[in-house]
Amino acid sequence: MPPPAATMAVLRASLLPPQPLPSSSSSSTPQSQRLPSGSITAAALSRTSPHPPPLKTGCRGSAKKILLAGRGRLPCLPTKQEVVAVGGAEEERYLAREAGWGVRRMGRIGEEMRRVALVQAEAFHVPVALFNDFFFDFFKAEVLAALIYKLRNSPPDRYACLVAEEADEPSQSQAPFEKIIGVVDCTVQDEGDILRNLQGVQEYFYVSGIAVLPSYRRRKVGTALLKACEVLALEWRQRFMALRAYEDDSSARGLYAKAGYRVVSRDPGWVTWVGRRRRVLMVKELPVHDAQIQQQ
Repeated sequence: MPPPAATMAVLRASLLPPQPLPSSSSSSTPQSQRLPSGSITAAALSRTSPHPPPLKTGCRGSAKKILLAGRGRLPCLPTKQEVVAVGGAEEERYLAREAGWGVRRMGRIGEEMRRVALVQAEAFHVPVALFNDFFFDFFKAEVLAALIYKLRNSPPDRYACLVAEEADEPSQSQAPFEKIIGVVDCTVQDEGDILRNLQGVQEYFYVSGIAVLPSYRRRKVGTALLKACEVLALEWRQRFMALRAYEDDSSARGLYAKAGYRVVSRDPGWVTWVGRRRRVLMVKELPVHDAQIQQQ
């Protein structure tokens, strides 16, 4: 096992967020409409994403929280009541519903952001033989810091974190944020290696960080997340959706293929020589017409 310092460096490097693109438009949207189960409606495609309130940077009571040595100080996260007080409420509407799961934008409140970091850490943390709890907490803190960075530095139509929760029979014994069992990141990017596989566009909608709690896997949560991503991509007038999957992960690739994604390229073979898993790039073209794009 590598020394702790080297392991922490690898974890930090794996969580560097993509640079957001400048926003091209802004608009408002109603918040009370919901989609019928398992469908994507024309009304959903005509709405544009809301402008969420800014993150609170101050703290009351105790001093500011420390993440870990070397990362600096992280401002306290606002509560749900504080978000409402400054003029913004938690996004309520579902972008998509599937098999009893509803997918919506993550609320910009501390409890939900910490829950998202936990779900992604549970999915992507690689256990180690010694001090596993310490490294898991460190990894979760890094995920949270990256999430806050992207929220603060990305326009609302260039980055969104979507969360899946039980929509049909919500539990009365759970706090709202505890119902979150799946997460996905959505970003508008312009990476040249991907654009060379796309025609007629200068940017694309990138899907990453799909994570579902272990006890909820193989229950169509991933399908619901992908449907919501498609709704959001169409709202943002993006023609192509792209994601990467490991070549040897037949389960994930099957899920993406069923959702309409096709393999367009692969990592070079030499990546396996340096101990990395080979990935495939999968792309889905959306029915965005030129007339729709001109209406922006």
